[in-house]
Amino acid sequence: MTDLKIAVVGAGMIGQRHIEMVRGSGQCSLCAIVDPSPEAARLAERLAVTHFETLGDLLGKRAPDGVIVATPNRLHAEQGLQCIAAGVPALIEKPVTDTLDQGRELVRAAKAANVKVLVGHHRNHSAIMAKAAEIVASGVLGRIVAVAGTTLYYKDETDGYFDGPNAWRREPGGGPILINLIHAIGDLRGLVGEIVEVHALASNRTRGFAVEDTAAISLRFADGALGTFLLSDTAASDHSWEHTSAEDMAIFGAAQSDDADCYLISGTMGTLGIPTMRLRHYGSPAERSWRKPMRKSTIAVEAADPLERQIANFCAVIRGEAEPVVSLRDGVANLAVVDAVGRSVRSGEIIRV
Repeated sequence: MTDLKIAVVGAGMIGQRHIEMVRGSGQCSLCAIVDPSPEAARLAERLAVTHFETLGDLLGKRAPDGVIVATPNRLHAEQGLQCIAAGVPALIEKPVTDTLDQGRELVRAAKAANVKVLVGHHRNHSAIMAKAAEIVASGVLGRIVAVAGTTLYYKDETDGYFDGPNAWRREPGGGPILINLIHAIGDLRGLVGEIVEVHALASNRTRGFAVEDTAAISLRFADGALGTFLLSDTAASDHSWEHTSAEDMAIFGAAQSDDADCYLISGTMGTLGIPTMRLRHYGSPAERSWRKPMRKSTIAVEAADPLERQIANFCAVIRGEAEPVVSLRDGVANLAVVDAVGRSVRSGEIIRV
């Protein structure tokens, strides 16, 4: 069933992955690429689809069934509002906008126009994360008390990631807090619940960009659990979701570290490592002691491409058959936590979300 016509706005790294997903889907087809670059025009020609330089050009001439917005963060709000005004459902890459006020404006506009807007937190479509959430909800870990997370890797400055059309990643609106931490915030909210307080430190000492390259964050969850998170795009490490899960290899080409975790969820009865899915727990309160061995197992997860699942959900939402797995409100809730992290960095204070 390929009756749905989808346009992709932005033909950069993640945009090209979306193009691939749309073209490979049995539920929709690619009708246009929107991007002012000559490279995007050549890509559209090669794929035999229409090329537009701006989203306004597309919406003024042809209203597709849906639009995927995969442009730099600073453009998300404007382009999301354009889709809403045209009555076209949109899937906007994370972060949904680069400021919290803009995100809330999108929520108001979408509600008033009754237009569906999804946010590209694709890990919410991950089979690994779904299984992890199931284990946490089962109670086998007991009451969750502590969470540890890492996103540590080295982004190469010589491969164009920070240069040319990607130079926005050096400036406010870019940086790993907004680009990368927001993924983990979505993961941890899904596993442990709402984050209500943050305290953060950040540094740009290594790269010297106008945005941070390293951050250390403390988290308080609504039910009282505490968490820590280490984030750096200049650390020579493979303790990141991209390296440990292997789910994003098609995007980033990251080698898999198949014996490492990027999240540890610890409760009063056990701990789950993610994404290895190594479960360590006590069978009963009588067994619970640091002097006694824990029961050990590894939970099997059937592999699935979360981006493929995301496109399927987008198509189902357009057809009116499903609700968004990641709604606009979900995306703004993740952005609210990241906004609080930024405010904590600037003030040095604990910030309520």
